[in-house]
Amino acid sequence: MKVTRAEGLGFCFGVRRAIEMTSAAAQTRGLLFTLGAVVHNARVAEGLAKEGARPVATLDLVPPGAWVAITAHGAGPDVIEGIARRGLHLVDATCPIVRRAQEEAASLAKAGFRVVVYGDERHPEVRGILGWTRGRGQASLSAAIEPEQGEKGLALLAQTTARRCDFAEFASEIAGRHPGRIPEVRVIDTTCPEPARRYEAAQDLARAVEVMVIVGSSTSANTRRLVDVAREAGVPAYSVESAEDIVPDWFLGLEHCGVTAGTSTPAEAVDEVVTRLGTFGEA
Repeated sequence: MKVTRAEGLGFCFGVRRAIEMTSAAAQTRGLLFTLGAVVHNARVAEGLAKEGARPVATLDLVPPGAWVAITAHGAGPDVIEGIARRGLHLVDATCPIVRRAQEEAASLAKAGFRVVVYGDERHPEVRGILGWTRGRGQASLSAAIEPEQGEKGLALLAQTTARRCDFAEFASEIAGRHPGRIPEVRVIDTTCPEPARRYEAAQDLARAVEVMVIVGSSTSANTRRLVDVAREAGVPAYSVESAEDIVPDWFLGLEHCGVTAGTSTPAEAVDEVVTRLGTFGEA
């Protein structure tokens, strides 16, 4: 079977930076605690664990004087303050694009806006951004946002991995829902260009193949969106974490498969998937 890779796929700058920072700190210190997984990929997490990076759910599990890393998804000010209060040493691997969203949220909340983040309220990045609003923010994937009496206005931000077109539609709908009732709606595009390029490349490839395979973790937001993008283009799309997850029956009677990968997916995982797919259809 013919296998074609998308023009843009795999690690983004923020993920690569976080992995390199965590790896270097773990090797230097011998043991480094990370607040959650550095990125949403089991293979990467296992590799970092072998170097001494140990994920923990809360700061309470980090012993006094230890080194602790904030992941690419970032964290709220309560976490930063907690690290300082406990006398821990910080490695801040927050993605620069996420950092910008945090700074925008903090500034707008301080200026009196209610900050609305277009994204999944359960996602660590979104929780971290909301933390910087000091209680003046909320997350929503629905435009059914009601204005509150006396507020200055709404400031709309996006989870960095959101599709720009989806965020634009969300912002437009909110602005049109309550004409005259919201003093000001301020829209700040905090979407990251790297996932956006991957979504566009996946869409283009999906239109040229019979089936798509997306390599990445099911817990990765942008991996799930890549699956959606491919299916919206009108082809079957399957998400796998590794070559072992591939089901041969998916490709019966098909001759051309497209492959892309989430921003947390290492190149070797993609290579292995492409190699296995290439064996289908051989005698």
